[in-house]
Amino acid sequence: SNRTVASEYSALRRTLDFLHHSGIQDDPDIKVLMAGSTLRKVKSRSWKKQRHFRLLEDGLTIWYKSRWAGKVTKTLIAFLSVTELEMVREGHQSEVLLSIAEEFPAALCFTLVFHGRQGNLDLVAESPEEAQAWIQGVRKLIHRAQTMDEKERLDQWVWDWFQKADKNKDGKMNFKEVRKLLKMMNIEMNEEHAFHLFTMADKSGTGSLEIEQFVHFYKILTQRDEVWKVFQDYSGDGEKLMLEELDNFLRIEQQTGERSAQHAQELIERYEPSETAKKQGAMTLDGFQMYLCSQDGSIFKPEHQGLYQDMSQPLSHYFISSSHNTYLLEDQLRGHSSLEAYIKALKRGCRCVEVDSWDGNDGEPVVYHGHTLTSKILFRDIMSTLKEYAFKASDFPVILSLENHCGVEQQTVMAQHLRQILGDTLLTTLVDGQVPLQLPSPQELRGKILLKAKKIGGLEGCVDETLTDEISDEEEMPNGDPESPPAEDPLAECPNNKVESKLSRELSDLVVYCKSVHFHGFEHSRLHAKCYEMSSFSESKAKKLAKESGRDFVQYNTRQLSRIYPSGFRTDSSNYNPQDMWSVGCQIVALNFQTAGLEMDLNDGLFRQNNCCGYVLKPEFMTDGNAQFSPEKPDERQGYRPLRLSIQVISGQQLPKVNQKEGSIVDPLVRVEIYGVPQDQAKDETSHINNNGFNPVWNETLNFVITTPELALVRFVVEDYDKASRNDFIGQFTLPFKCIQAGYRHIHLLSRDGTAIPPSSLFVNISISELS
Repeated sequence: SNRTVASEYSALRRTLDFLHHSGIQDDPDIKVLMAGSTLRKVKSRSWKKQRHFRLLEDGLTIWYKSRWAGKVTKTLIAFLSVTELEMVREGHQSEVLLSIAEEFPAALCFTLVFHGRQGNLDLVAESPEEAQAWIQGVRKLIHRAQTMDEKERLDQWVWDWFQKADKNKDGKMNFKEVRKLLKMMNIEMNEEHAFHLFTMADKSGTGSLEIEQFVHFYKILTQRDEVWKVFQDYSGDGEKLMLEELDNFLRIEQQTGERSAQHAQELIERYEPSETAKKQGAMTLDGFQMYLCSQDGSIFKPEHQGLYQDMSQPLSHYFISSSHNTYLLEDQLRGHSSLEAYIKALKRGCRCVEVDSWDGNDGEPVVYHGHTLTSKILFRDIMSTLKEYAFKASDFPVILSLENHCGVEQQTVMAQHLRQILGDTLLTTLVDGQVPLQLPSPQELRGKILLKAKKIGGLEGCVDETLTDEISDEEEMPNGDPESPPAEDPLAECPNNKVESKLSRELSDLVVYCKSVHFHGFEHSRLHAKCYEMSSFSESKAKKLAKESGRDFVQYNTRQLSRIYPSGFRTDSSNYNPQDMWSVGCQIVALNFQTAGLEMDLNDGLFRQNNCCGYVLKPEFMTDGNAQFSPEKPDERQGYRPLRLSIQVISGQQLPKVNQKEGSIVDPLVRVEIYGVPQDQAKDETSHINNNGFNPVWNETLNFVITTPELALVRFVVEDYDKASRNDFIGQFTLPFKCIQAGYRHIHLLSRDGTAIPPSSLFVNISISELS
């Protein structure tokens, strides 16, 4: 009705002018941003160019243009959305700005940091006042964008489309512009149908739509029949769900159990836009759809999002989010070593970082990938970065895995930096003064950094002064591991490596609970190993052990930590599948965090639970000292109860375009992949839908049997079908099987990089039952 459209419009206008609406328009900083400034964009010491930046009227887009003069002067215009930004750093807070510190004082400099793996944007203003206006202004905008609710987000999305389609900027949209817009939105629609919708929305008959009529057009376009059908099944009058009807829906479909009546009341309060319906204790279709699209309607159990696990068990009882070659932002041959890579990994919740240290020229140890062209960074700078960022995402302990290639002198320099820079965050003594029989817990080690390296003697006080073992850990394999290129052996080049590999006493003393030792077999470990001794295994060695003696590996990992690292042949920094290692209880499964793809999706998926703190408690059958679990024979364990997982893939919403070419529209299909013990590995997919990325409907059911639910991860992937070549990736979401909520759920898709791509989602109906 016209009345609803009018009220929709006024609500939209309120949100869209959210700069006014939050009183932010009159903010002096925002005024500076809207007027625009000339800022220097800095990429390196030699690349510093002036660009004009300004904030657009929508309050969410920063526009900037660059000009360069060749034979023809070209102007390049670029946009960045405030929603892509994570934070603003003030002063010389990036390596690039530090390198030009003498030329530009800190008061002029700031850095825009993006979510995911996108590089930072380093900027220099012309005056300290202007820098402050941009720093404070952008911070306010980021805060505003992060606190928008679902309704405001959707309105913002509608407004963005209107802005994009209104090519001549007259605030109206004619039919030609609307047709272009449909293509941009990933919809293939015949002209007749599109024109029919257009005339329905063009109430004034002027042949063009203003913003409020466009809202109506968008509303007709996004009507979700599949949601309406579910609503109809439970609504007595087809208009609203009374409290009791909503309660029935929650109990029967969403399996919310006892508290469904109270939950129904809360959902109406939270999501129902109509005050009239709220007063009646009812929910309209709009409210119902909003609930289904919200966090409450998401596939991920809300109670598993916060810290819900027992954090007082020994460290060896947890999977620990771990990074390999943490210093690299790219590949291992020519890549750029960077402090930024440590910051990104730590902010992702990574709790084990790696440092490859080598003798530097002026007595200062450096970090880089040895014998390659990767650039070098100072060991002490990494320690400062660690001190600042280690506990921003999680206060549980960080393990610093040291690949030590330094001579004794620079080892001592490292020890001094560790003590001086990390101070009391570095753990240097036993937690309770007692030699442990089991490792301390994440809870006891909160806020501490643990050094993992070689150690002279043990914690018991017996000391072997002449440790001439190889110092480096990862490279101990070349003799026995076909996956490590021989050139990686740090001792191969030292003819007198007995002398070279002496260990500095100062460095050795800093190793407490993570003493690196050579692995001599499971039997040897069972008889002789201490809980604080740990070994590193290449992926191929670990895979072999998992296949041949899975049960022993699980047992070993109940008491000791093991670290797995990628094969030395992965010079492109590709990753191996971490699931195979988790299935035998390995805790520190180190991946190249800088490389997006399936393997990092699985890592992000496992550690998405438990407040993203970087520690996930292993299932009980992997922590019990008498564990008899073997991933190869899951049915032999106590308490074996396989489950059936049934996923009805109903529809997709507003999938992003893969190919930006005008007129190209995706043909989406959904694949569900299960990762877990070997028997559970499975995948199945829907058929593809031609030319519809906007609201494809599949209504296809995929079925799986899961023998070991506690270890399974479920990955939903959407791809653009291509019969001639490989399908293109559109989006994905991965989560632990144990975190899935049954019922009608939305899956909010993530980009290849793991960042959100709202409002792209899948609508599914999930049922989990015992295998009868």
